[in-house]
Amino acid sequence: MLDIKLIRDNPELIKEKLKKRSMPGDCVDKIIQLDLKRREYIGAVEKMKSLRNMVSQEIAKMKKDGANADEKISDMKKVSDDIKAIDDKLAETEKEIDNVLRDIPNLAEDSVPEGKSSDDNVQFRVWGEKASGDFKYLDHVELGKKLDILDFGIGAKISGSGFPFYKGKGAMLERALINFMLDTHKHNGYTEVFMPFLVNRASMEAAEKVPKFEEDMYRTDPDDLFAIPTAEVPIVNIHRDEVMDLKTLPVKYCGYTACFRREAGSYGKDTKGFLRVHQFNKVELINFCLPEDSNAEMEKMLEHACGILEALNIHYRVVNVCTGDMGFAASKQYDIEVWSPAEDKWLEASSVSNCTDFQSRRAMIRYKKDKKTDYVHILNGSGLATSRLYVSLIESNQTPEGKIVIPKALQKYTEFDIIG
Repeated sequence: MLDIKLIRDNPELIKEKLKKRSMPGDCVDKIIQLDLKRREYIGAVEKMKSLRNMVSQEIAKMKKDGANADEKISDMKKVSDDIKAIDDKLAETEKEIDNVLRDIPNLAEDSVPEGKSSDDNVQFRVWGEKASGDFKYLDHVELGKKLDILDFGIGAKISGSGFPFYKGKGAMLERALINFMLDTHKHNGYTEVFMPFLVNRASMEAAEKVPKFEEDMYRTDPDDLFAIPTAEVPIVNIHRDEVMDLKTLPVKYCGYTACFRREAGSYGKDTKGFLRVHQFNKVELINFCLPEDSNAEMEKMLEHACGILEALNIHYRVVNVCTGDMGFAASKQYDIEVWSPAEDKWLEASSVSNCTDFQSRRAMIRYKKDKKTDYVHILNGSGLATSRLYVSLIESNQTPEGKIVIPKALQKYTEFDIIG
């Protein structure tokens, strides 16, 4: 959520920044009008309350002196009714302001490239080499079937399309990836947490996931609980409504969860195998830090995510995500994409985002410095999602015979070095 004072003081600048995110500026005008009305209501009700307090003292004195105060009491009842009416209008106006603010994305940092879609993202790092065997690479679905390690048909029978099913060494490989990533990030200074996969509406709102993206979420009735779209949601809520100790910042967490997304707006996109699923596994990185440190912490987080891929010898690239493709809460975002030899294209495996104070303002996560309270900056990053990483890993490490060689970094976790 943006700071309404920032909008009030810099309306034209905010409009210009929102234009870069393909959002019209009329929301700014609406906020300004509603905020003006809100402040008028506050001024009016404060005057009335001041009058009521003053007259209440007069009534008390009149009663003490034995005078008749019925007329003043009647007048004050009307004032109290007027106060309630204005308080109701004030509450309604504040709700309107909140509803408009919920639809406004974070403002892009100046270093974010302008653009409308992923075609405008700017590549700035490529690591490793494409797999270059002299044979036809089987895709991950074909490999999974041939080696009996993946069965998307069983997943569809149990739950529906988009729900994967791992078998035997395929399941062991998935578990090995998760454990390897958790151990690596723990070594990098993150505190491991394991959290609920269902969260309440307050937690989703604090992480800025609902109501804007509610149609993409799985929700349970009658409990109004949401299956988490990412571990970002429960981890951000660890410190909801807290003033964090300045001495502890930055506070860094890593955690594994399954993630659930309806992907309501994804019809017509490539849905083969792991390329688009409703359930996937991910190790998430979250950093609560001081505002002046967040850009540097973002670069460290990027290195930690990329370090996983380098340890696994996975060919990847990093792109600076443009204003039109960036996540709603992000002020700046890097995407890490891995190479699929069979698909002959890049697949997104991680996003690293600096959300500045956008989420912490909604979640009321603050710190105190020099007797002044301010909002922490929150960063999130996939460290990493396993699904498309799994695609790149098994396709890139296949042999001409259709076997899969396990990267050395994973072998102590899998306790085997080849599948096939």
